[in-house]
Amino acid sequence: MNLFDYPGLSDRYDSELPLAARMRPQNLDEFIGQEEILGPGKLLRRAIETDTLSSLILYGPPGSGKTSLAEVISRMSQAEFIKLNSVTSGVKELRETIQQARERRLYHRQKTILFIDEIHHLNKSQQDILLPAVEDGIIILIGATTENPYFEVNSALLSRSRVFRLRRLTTEEIKLALQRALQDEERGLGQYSVEITEEALDHLANIANGDIRNALSALEMAVMTTPPQQGVRHINLTVAEDAMQRRAVQYDRHGDQHYDVISAFIKSVRGSDPDAALYWLALMLYGGEDPRFIVRRLIILASEDIGLADPQAMLIAQAAASALEWVGMPEARIPLAEATIYLSLAPKSNSAYLAIERALHDVETKPTGSVPAHLRDSHYPGARQFDHGAGYRYPHDYPGHVVKQEYLPKSLKGSCYYHPSDQGWEAKQRRQTLKPNQKK
Repeated sequence: MNLFDYPGLSDRYDSELPLAARMRPQNLDEFIGQEEILGPGKLLRRAIETDTLSSLILYGPPGSGKTSLAEVISRMSQAEFIKLNSVTSGVKELRETIQQARERRLYHRQKTILFIDEIHHLNKSQQDILLPAVEDGIIILIGATTENPYFEVNSALLSRSRVFRLRRLTTEEIKLALQRALQDEERGLGQYSVEITEEALDHLANIANGDIRNALSALEMAVMTTPPQQGVRHINLTVAEDAMQRRAVQYDRHGDQHYDVISAFIKSVRGSDPDAALYWLALMLYGGEDPRFIVRRLIILASEDIGLADPQAMLIAQAAASALEWVGMPEARIPLAEATIYLSLAPKSNSAYLAIERALHDVETKPTGSVPAHLRDSHYPGARQFDHGAGYRYPHDYPGHVVKQEYLPKSLKGSCYYHPSDQGWEAKQRRQTLKPNQKK
């Protein structure tokens, strides 16, 4: 049974197939994106080209190319390909497949590659059935999943497989796929005379959110439902909006507006206006801005504009970054909004930012001071004879675990870099951290 042997697909160029199915890559050179794992000389590419695959898990968002990669492997390998449905396949079907693979290897000296899409839908007992067959080399397992395999796949099965992560495709890569489809006369839409505006192409690529299937389906809808005028089908932004069922917003993620809107976003958070901050956040997300760019700016803001007035702000911003990494869009819009609201409402202080700037100024403009002898490392052999560590007072030996001694170089004695604000958590620490020359 061939991996993609179901009605209609035997003729890979069947015009009745959806455009996304017809435009699946036929070889590795046609594969778009994922150069990190499929570029020339990369491990996975070498394994595919030499037909020496071992069991692997393909982990990535929808439309990133997991099934397309499996189809390429099916064409390049001499192994028998079997595809099972993770939702409908039960224990009995798995056992029969493994037994057939065992006989195929015994009698025909042929390998079997078992492809299971959305492998995380298999329950523990089903995954356990696969384990001995994978371990003994009876089958080479290719599992595809949109869920984190380290959470969803049995650890024993995972330890016998290599995990390859497919990233979300970029807007430029999606545009390349659309342009190929428009030019390909055999599998794509090249047999039609199509004129598409750049803004329409950009809209299809942006709103697809990294899902190449989504973009190709919308392009096909736009072309096939647009009546030709003097033999030419004109696809403008309005047609692209209808095909995507989402209107285009005036947002240029590569031009001045990219910087203007992120500036408005940061200034709204800094100004403690959560409503304005949420509006600019929504505009960026809807306009196709890279959410990683947004969350990086939130992390910077958490330390630069909030700092120790609320030490939790940095943790909240970092948690939003982690949520974006593990959950992905569009769901990650919620933790991004949560972080935006929290940071907007948090008390503000730029004392940490000013403190490091003052310290850097002294490092850049003043002679580098020597480390005082009592602060130097005294643990290596011979350090004591140079009086390293002599006179150092260990803070934990004193009341309150604090002891007064000089920690700065002699040339910088009395320098003050950190000036705590009177906001939030920092205000509570202000009294004990202020030095005599800081108190008013």
